[in-house]
Amino acid sequence: MSEEAKAVQEVAKTAGKAIDATAGSARFLAKFVSAPLEQAVGILVDHLKYIRFERGVRLQQRAEALMKEAGLDAPTREIPIALALPIMQHATLEEDDSLQDRWAALLVNAANASFEGEVLRSYPSMLSQLSPFDALVLDVIYAQPYELAHHMGIATVDLPNSARVIGEDELDQPSPSDKVVISLSNLVRLGLLRPSYTWGGGESFGRVNPTVAGRTFVRACQVKSP
Repeated sequence: MSEEAKAVQEVAKTAGKAIDATAGSARFLAKFVSAPLEQAVGILVDHLKYIRFERGVRLQQRAEALMKEAGLDAPTREIPIALALPIMQHATLEEDDSLQDRWAALLVNAANASFEGEVLRSYPSMLSQLSPFDALVLDVIYAQPYELAHHMGIATVDLPNSARVIGEDELDQPSPSDKVVISLSNLVRLGLLRPSYTWGGGESFGRVNPTVAGRTFVRACQVKSP
């Protein structure tokens, strides 16, 4: 099956799911408001259109600004529909500016033939599963020297304010707050970090190690000047 045919199938599947979800939400909303089902559907559709229009305008502005930072006047390579579609879908619904900036960077890097990394098809799914707090934690960790941190590990107790590479003579590390532990566990689940382990095999989040997958993902979500 051609890439175009696959893309059409994916669009159809996505559209069908969206219609089902909207109808279900409208039926639920209609129970709480004095309006018929058709009107409830209209309320939801109009609100969704407004959100996507507003966020789409900001996405365009940020993407154009990031293209200039990358030294581009226009895209220098085409993005496969199977990659471009999920980026646009998620990016135009993302209400947090810091996360939408990452979507804009992902879009620009995918369209930049000079981008040294690779924007994998798995990245939209991974980025969609990050909260703003997760993204902040990830940035602080990957701001550390990678080659050293990859082997020595990162002390997490002061996250999200700061992180540091662990010294050779340091053993046990205190655990961070529960909020940070939950964030770290999500990043580990996505393969963006590796935790340390207790003697019994349990996860320990006082120390984490950056991964190759995490480093390439973080790079893909950032635009650097040439």
